[in-house]
Amino acid sequence: MFEQFIGTKPVEERHRIDQAALERFLGFSLRKIEQFKGGQSNPTYCLTASDGRRLALRRKPPGKLLPSAHAVDREYKVIKALHPTGFPVAKPHVLCEDESVIGTMFYVMDCVEGRVLWDPALPGMTKAERAAIWDEKNRVIALLHSIDYRAVGLEDFGKPGNYIGRQVERWSKQYRASETQRIEAMDNLIGWLPKNIPPEAGTTVVHGDFRLDNTIFHPTEPHILAVLDWELSTLGDPLADFAYHCMGFHIPPDKFRGVAGLPLAELGIPSEDEYLKSYLRRTRRAAIDGAAWDFYLAYNLFRIAAICQGIAKRVLEGTAASQHAQEAASKTVPLAELGWQQAEKILRRAA
Repeated sequence: MFEQFIGTKPVEERHRIDQAALERFLGFSLRKIEQFKGGQSNPTYCLTASDGRRLALRRKPPGKLLPSAHAVDREYKVIKALHPTGFPVAKPHVLCEDESVIGTMFYVMDCVEGRVLWDPALPGMTKAERAAIWDEKNRVIALLHSIDYRAVGLEDFGKPGNYIGRQVERWSKQYRASETQRIEAMDNLIGWLPKNIPPEAGTTVVHGDFRLDNTIFHPTEPHILAVLDWELSTLGDPLADFAYHCMGFHIPPDKFRGVAGLPLAELGIPSEDEYLKSYLRRTRRAAIDGAAWDFYLAYNLFRIAAICQGIAKRVLEGTAASQHAQEAASKTVPLAELGWQQAEKILRRAA
């Protein structure tokens, strides 16, 4: 949420907020309300108070929504639990579950000033700068997976055990609910994934969408100030969460902001193997079986394809919140096909 990179715009008509009602709820007046250009799932706003303070408001979108989607209350719960630990999240202020205030549930947090970087190839940076940014991402996701969820009061944030099984079932249902065309690779994955789940690697808080553009970096230093977009967070398998973060190693730049096929060493970007070893060292975990890693990647490519299909449905219905929604919606088929290719690697290995 930094204007230099993702910018703000006048609030879209369909996302208008009753400023007087919001001011009554907050207890202070606002100079202006703008909408951030990002936030495909949940519309996000920049609030400038009359005293100059800048806050961020994140809300459920209006209209008919998929079951369990747009869980801003869960986002608020997890950042409220993590903030006191020093983990980099924006300071949360208040959750409003009363939909009569602005029409949907919302929460308010600090507006963190810094850099939002969109392209993981980090064009314009030096080799050393890229290496530092990638190492910081690795450090922060490893830190998240090292936090004792019980110690921070998140023991009721999810169900320990059978995380991937439940996730596959959930995203299969979400995909079917938003299906607009038949995609053979998705049908294949929906049938194959539940029957091939590897042993679980434990239970931690998982972000669910940990990627470069969901972080805010310090304006000049390779240091993450805040991790954003906790809508998909829960308790789950940390290796599944980390594999999602690593999908970019398997996705070409023209598909979904990946780095597959780029000269990583020349750029200062670690290989997937090097990046995984850094994470395992930081979290003190043993090496991962190759077939299990391929499964995690197949599962995550399936999951992001299902998410993109949900965006595609919202584009058709006119409820998608971001100007980039149409682009994201177009990625469903190629991501599903990449996911099935990962599954086929396991099948070939077993043959």
